[in-house]
Amino acid sequence: GDYGSGCKHTNFEIDTRVPLIISTPSQTPGKTESLAEMVDIYPTLADLCSFELPKHCEGTSLKSILRNPQAEVKELAISQYPRKNGKIMGYSMRYDKWRYTEWIEPHSGKIKSRELYRHDQSPLSPINEIFNPEHAELISQLSKILNKGQGWKN
Repeated sequence: GDYGSGCKHTNFEIDTRVPLIISTPSQTPGKTESLAEMVDIYPTLADLCSFELPKHCEGTSLKSILRNPQAEVKELAISQYPRKNGKIMGYSMRYDKWRYTEWIEPHSGKIKSRELYRHDQSPLSPINEIFNPEHAELISQLSKILNKGQGWKN
């Protein structure tokens, strides 16, 4: 029921943040706070097995994090989920302590709404900071990085 939702089909932090457990015979158990995306699983498994990664494959190997839990391979993690029966696509990005989301009309590319939540103390942040003038520069920066959902390509 967080954020008035009864399922895990949203772009909120509480829904996009999922457990990821990778274990290898040579690995010392540990925990990391490093960002990762589900598209990183295949490149990680390929890297661990010394397989060549196909050029079309998205994602980044997390092998360096398995060796050093303090390592980081990504500065941000992007997710997407639609609303209004697919009439609006939500693109969301976790960056540092922030979750920034843009809701975009697919046919026009117009940004219909935005959200900004601070998550340095809890995955459940009840305050949308998007209208806080103190964050105007941050919002502009995050919007450029997200690039209407195409920021993952960079």
